[in-house]
Amino acid sequence: MIRYFIGIDNGVTGTIAVIDDKTNKIYFSRIPVKEHLNYTKKKQWIKRIDVTSLKEWLSGILSKKPSHCFFERPMINPTRFKATVSASRALEATLIVLEDLKIPYEYIDSKQWQRVLIPKGVKEKNLKKAAFQVACRLFPQVTYLKNKDVDGLLIAEYCRRVKKGQVKQ
Repeated sequence: MIRYFIGIDNGVTGTIAVIDDKTNKIYFSRIPVKEHLNYTKKKQWIKRIDVTSLKEWLSGILSKKPSHCFFERPMINPTRFKATVSASRALEATLIVLEDLKIPYEYIDSKQWQRVLIPKGVKEKNLKKAAFQVACRLFPQVTYLKNKDVDGLLIAEYCRRVKKGQVKQ
């Protein structure tokens, strides 16, 4: 029986959430990142997933109990080269952590969890605001969050519903 349901909104600006199904406790955080000089000739800074911090954060919560992760599929678009490279690097770093901790995972598209949790008719530009309002209704304790990006939390809730058989994937 799965105890921890994990949702990851992929990327260096993404969020991660863990729902403890036994206690209903929620663990929620931005994906930990660190800045590095870019590897190209042009001097610029890039953000990378801090795999050590991410692994420590997850290890401290999960304590070897059964868990499952839904991981939002990264944006891969050849016309947005920099964003695609960043998303691919974030994906690989996060996968290394999940595999090292032996956490089973599945990829999902944003439309999958949004179709179940966000009301119909919400326009693209209002998705973040609607998601925050839904998260506040489902999890009243999140109203204190300064970070309005709650996608990781809603992905974790979607994971819980799918794995408990309440929603067909």
